[in-house]
Amino acid sequence: MKYEEALAYINDKEKYGSRLGLDSIRTLLKHLGDPHKGMNYIHVGGTNGKGSTSAYLAQCLKEAGYRTGLYTSPYLERFTERIQINGEDIPQEILGEITSKVKAAADKMVQSGLEHPTTFELVTAVGFEYFSRTAVDFVILEVGLGGRFDSTNVIESSIASVITTIDYDHTDVLGKTLAEIAYQKAGIIKENGLVISYPQEMEAEQVIRKVADEYNADYVKMPADNLDLKSSTYKGSVFDFEYKGIKYQNLKIEMLGEYQIMNATLAITTLIELKDRGFVEFSEEQLRNGLLRTRWKGRLEVIAIDPIFLIDGAHNLQGVRLLAKSVEMFPYKRLILGISVLKDKDYTHMIEKLVPLASEVVVTEVSMPRKLAAELLGEEVRKLTPNVHVEKTLEGAVRKSIELADKDDMILFGGSLYMIGEVRYHAINLLSR
Repeated sequence: MKYEEALAYINDKEKYGSRLGLDSIRTLLKHLGDPHKGMNYIHVGGTNGKGSTSAYLAQCLKEAGYRTGLYTSPYLERFTERIQINGEDIPQEILGEITSKVKAAADKMVQSGLEHPTTFELVTAVGFEYFSRTAVDFVILEVGLGGRFDSTNVIESSIASVITTIDYDHTDVLGKTLAEIAYQKAGIIKENGLVISYPQEMEAEQVIRKVADEYNADYVKMPADNLDLKSSTYKGSVFDFEYKGIKYQNLKIEMLGEYQIMNATLAITTLIELKDRGFVEFSEEQLRNGLLRTRWKGRLEVIAIDPIFLIDGAHNLQGVRLLAKSVEMFPYKRLILGISVLKDKDYTHMIEKLVPLASEVVVTEVSMPRKLAAELLGEEVRKLTPNVHVEKTLEGAVRKSIELADKDDMILFGGSLYMIGEVRYHAINLLSR
């Protein structure tokens, strides 16, 4: 297959929707020769912060000289972003070639009377095949949805299960309580394994600890009390962190927001635990460089100044709360908010957090079935402010926000990770003219 043919095939399988469970991915991988077996995985699950934590881990391991695979979802601008080695996307021609192989395996499943694999199962299989044939030292594997029945959980073992912050999201699938959601997230914990967890609400922490005990896994809670924040501005953050007798002073990150300090600290804790267990080696300089050089597009990313143009992939209530708090670090006169949400999210409470911060709101929508139509979102926003502009296309929304903003204002787009890539593209193009 050519690259374009591979994308058309993969995207066409969206019609099969999402399907939690491991039988299908196991069968698909079996037809491919089980490429997922025999690799060193750091499995990253949770509600928010998975991508950023994965990025910190991958960059630090790269700086330490390891060949490191990174599997994430969704992508922002290029499909190939989802599968990387040492920061380089999977080449388009290789994606096409591997997708042909995966398609042949999927066709065998259908011929034997089984359901066709979903899009996520297909892409996950492509990732495993690519990492296997390129002999990576480690794979940072980000969970797609939940954990217990997510396709990535087909792996039989991991050197670490990392659980980021847990909050209410996908409650129709994962459960209505934090305990139920945490049970699904904790499903990535492996027998005799290692789990490193972000400090959770007690309800969630108790579940994770219980699952760890059941699997005889070592449980490590990230020691947030050992973190000393020196400064956090719109230019980055500086902090100290001490763990297991090791004190790092004046660590610097350029990813913005206090929550990124927590994500970085979770990654540091994981790396120190893995070093103690003999899985990795790294110097203090390599760790510092890894943290400082980590980038993750679409997460509190400033893509222009005068006016400031800020984009963030916050797409649930917890993420929006953190975004609202982070806005305070930026100097601006008026805030122009661009917003789009999915209809299955808690969008009422999300807009209640963001809209009061804004002088003008530009409402838009993403091009996918789960979108909340711009007109309907506009009606909800008008309950909070009269200054609402409805632009159905993302390009139109970006253009309108730029027209509304003066030089000392700030434009912020948030509410859905699915719009951020396109918003980023249009903003860069329009502002460069």
